[in-house]
Amino acid sequence: MRRVFEEELKSLHTHFLKMGVLVNEAIQKSVDAFVTHDKELAQQVIDEDAAINKLENDLELECFELIALQQPVTTDLRKIVTVMKASADLERIGDHAVSIAKSTIKVKGTKHDADIETAIAEAALMVMAMVKEVLDAYVVMDVERARAIAARDTEIDERAKNIYESCIEHMKQDPEIIFGGTNYMRISTYLERIGDYVTNISEWIIYLDSGEVVELNVHHKI
Repeated sequence: MRRVFEEELKSLHTHFLKMGVLVNEAIQKSVDAFVTHDKELAQQVIDEDAAINKLENDLELECFELIALQQPVTTDLRKIVTVMKASADLERIGDHAVSIAKSTIKVKGTKHDADIETAIAEAALMVMAMVKEVLDAYVVMDVERARAIAARDTEIDERAKNIYESCIEHMKQDPEIIFGGTNYMRISTYLERIGDYVTNISEWIIYLDSGEVVELNVHHKI
């Protein structure tokens, strides 16, 4: 029975990592679509989100079944809870990738601002790196790396705040950029939220290792 349970736990982690790959690809595509103003690529991100949602739903059901049938305790229970909670955070990251894609489509054909778009692209690259690294930290259960990744979220928040304020100033000076600027502000908020969910996953890595529930980077959000 123990061997079967271990195999089922391994399957959970495999499915979680598969979901992580899909989410990482969604962010990559949504950012690429924004940078290149590629409406078709943005639509692809939207269309592919159903696969991420299905994986999250399947993972949740697997977790509930394992808890009901195996009645795990201590470390085994933490493993299941971590997958269930972290997969929910991944699904929300995927939702924000979709939101970025939708904003990219809305911005298409409107007046652009190169400086703001560059700032957004730079913040997006940082967020993409954080998502990839937190998944790597999860694979090897690297607690110190998880803490270091979460600490970088403050810079994402600061960049998002700067983009937000820059948009307001540009819209005051140029009414023609109001529609595009509003979407820039939305995108900066989506990136900030992705950083928050990466922090959540870092917290679940720590929980899995120690059983301790911690809250990293308590700070004001835009």
